[in-house]
Formats: sequence, C-alpha cells, structure tokens
Amino acid sequence: MSAIAISGLVPAFGTLPRLMSPPASPPGRTLLVGIALQAALLLVCLIAYGFDDRLLSDISVWSKPIKFQLSLIVLMATIAWLLPLISPTTRAGRSVAWTCLAIALSSTLEITYLVVQAARGRASHFNIETPIEALGYQIMGIGAVILVAGCFVIGLLIWRRGAESAPSGLRYGAAIGLMLGAVLTLITAGILGSGQLASNSHWIGGLRSDAGGLFLLGWSRSGGDLRVPHFFATHIMQALPLLGLMLDRLAPGFVRSGLWAGAILSVLVVVATFVQAVSGMPFL
Repeated sequence: MSAIAISGLVPAFGTLPRLMSPPASPPGRTLLVGIALQAALLLVCLIAYGFDDRLLSDISVWSKPIKFQLSLIVLMATIAWLLPLISPTTRAGRSVAWTCLAIALSSTLEITYLVVQAARGRASHFNIETPIEALGYQIMGIGAVILVAGCFVIGLLIWRRGAESAPSGLRYGAAIGLMLGAVLTLITAGILGSGQLASNSHWIGGLRSDAGGLFLLGWSRSGGDLRVPHFFATHIMQALPLLGLMLDRLAPGFVRSGLWAGAILSVLVVVATFVQAVSGMPFL
C-alpha cells in the first residue's frame, strides 16, 4: 500500500475513538431532554384530547398516548433521581452514558409511534393489519425491551458500583427495585404483547372495551385485564427505592430485611394479579 493511501487512512482511524466515546452531555441531562420531549408531546396530546372526539376501544384515541407519556416521564425521572447512587467514576463512563441515551431514545421512538397512530385513528398495540403497522409494532416491542433492559443495567451498576456516600436503604432499594422490576416487566409485557392469553388484546373475559374502566388507569371492571400485573411489575422500580428511603429514615436497623420483605411482597402482588387476570376476574 502506498504512503499516500496509508496517510489517507490515518484520519479515518483517528475518528474511531471519538465515535466510541460516550455522548458529550451528562447522563442526567440526556434523560431530562427525553422527559422534555415527552412533556411537549403530552401537551399536544392533551390539546388534541379536548378537541378530537374519535374513539378507539370506546375511549378517546389520545388516552393511550397520554397514559404512556405519563408513565415514561415517571420512569425517566426515576432513573435521573437514582443516578447519583452510582459511583462518580462509573457514572462518568460510557456504560451509564450509553444506557441513559438508549432509555431516552427508545422512550421517544415508542411514544412517537403511539402519537402517530393516534393521529391516524389507528391502534398501536396488537395491530398488524398492514405491513407497516406490523413492522411498527415489532420495532416498538424491541424499543420497550431496550428501555427495560436499560433500567436493569442502571440497577446492576447501583448494586455493584454504588457511591460510598449513598444511604444503604435507598441504594439497595434502587438496585433491587430496578432489577426486579425490569425482569418482571419483561415477563408480564412479553405475555401481554404476545396476545396468546387474551386473543390479541389485554382483556380476558368481560367486555372487550375500555369504556367504564377503573378511574384513571382504565382497567376492565367486567373481566380480567393483563395490564394490571404489568403495571405493578413496572412500578416496583419506584416502590422499592421509596421503601429503602423510608427505612433509612425510620428503621435503619431493618434496611436489608425490610427491602427483601418488600421485594417478596412485590412479586406476590404481581403473581396474584396475574392469576386474577388470567381467571377473568377484574382487579376491582
């Protein structure tokens, strides 16, 4: 190879470290940008909710995007809140930066698809009627897996490389909550998304309609609803860190035993509500 050719490769190889380096913005800022995007789309959806009278499953076409936006805002805010529990050296590295970027991007892409489908008056979930919608549903599922896996990674880093100054209850509550919540979320979401138990829906028995559902949450009041165990699985990610924080302040001598008791209770709630849903019984 000629000297001219070799000299031409040097700049190209020199760009590789820059390409492999973490995003320039701190991980927390990346999540805040993701939250801001969700909030902006939430405002649009709330305005549309007030003026658009179209229905899907007998409720507003904008109900699902709004609920997902609120859930994703809470999730990213939780991760941003818990990031300082990771040691400063690890928090400044690539693993945290890329994980937070993956969480923010997958959240944004998922909600974008939901908003587009709502604007079209089309279902986002369990909709494979056209090749594009089938592809969109698959991509949305992959994005959800990336999002939840990112939460697991943050929990694992808190567990293994936690900040020495972090309160033990909050640290271990965050680690257990994120990892356990992520695993149970993947299981319940996988069952729900497959459509095998509920004939391509979230209802088991009862009316196949979201009209008259439980206040705010929309869960069926006439039959089983697989969204219930999925909800409780996901929000373990908030419940156990809050339990750990409470134990730090009120019962520091029972931090570990209290957290493991909370973890066991969380699993039992998810299992019980799953059995209830599969049996065709409403949550309330």
